[in-house]
Order: sequence, then structure tokens, then C-alpha cells
Amino acid sequence: MTFVATNRMEWLSRCLKKEAVFLSAFRSVLLMSCLLLVLSVSMYPGLWSIGVQLHSALTGSYVPGHHSVLLINSPTEQAAKDIGRYYWKGDIQDASEVLMLVKTKTSRIQQVIAFVRSVHPYANPEVLSFPVEDGSLAYVKWMDEAVPDD
Repeated sequence: MTFVATNRMEWLSRCLKKEAVFLSAFRSVLLMSCLLLVLSVSMYPGLWSIGVQLHSALTGSYVPGHHSVLLINSPTEQAAKDIGRYYWKGDIQDASEVLMLVKTKTSRIQQVIAFVRSVHPYANPEVLSFPVEDGSLAYVKWMDEAVPDD
């Protein structure tokens, strides 16, 4: 009887030791996971930038959301000109430009860009697209009818 109790005690002791080792390993993995998560979140902007560069280099395509276009309200035309100076090939440019708004289907954007590049006087014309998230249903239906499919 004493022998059976001793075996049970030894078995229970071994099980508890295994459980303690398992819990210790689990805590270590959990701690490392939390540290990795904190480091990833704190380094997110840098990691995002590296990811965008790698994606562009490997696929030759653009990652949506990496750049933004701002619409800026100015009190006067002179204030807008002061804000609108930009650098091009090492010099500050102060050119007059006309903003053209083109509405088309998203599937046709690359065709529009190709056409603009073929007729535009700039070597690198500014052509940016913004997806329409919402709007007048009647107008969107009209656009579907007015712009032919591919």
C-alpha cells in the first residue's frame, strides 16, 4: 500500500514538474509575443515605408494610400501662389497651372493616363485619381451611361 502511494506521489510530482516547465515556456512565449507586438506597432511607420518600397520594387506597381493630395483653401490668389511654389529640377517654380477635373470609370484610368502622357507638354504630368466612395445616385448612374465600358 505504501508502495502504491509513493508511486502516485512520484507520478504527481513528475506531472507537476512537467506542468511547471510548460507554464514557464508558455509565459516566455507570451512575453516574447507581446514584446514583438509592441515593437511592431511602435515601428509601424518605418515598416510600412519599407514594405511600400519593396512592393513597388518587386511588382512595379503603386500601393494605394501611400500618397495624398490636399485641397487647400486660400483667402487670396496671391496667398495661393505663395503656397504653391514648388521645386522642380533644383529650382523653385512659380508657374500658372489650370486644374482639370476628369470623371471616368476606375477601369479606364490607365487609358486616360496614357492619353494625357501622349499629349501633355510636361515630361511628367500630374495625374492622380480618387475613388468615388459616395455621391448622388442619379449622377453616378449618368456616368455609367455616359462612359462606355472597356
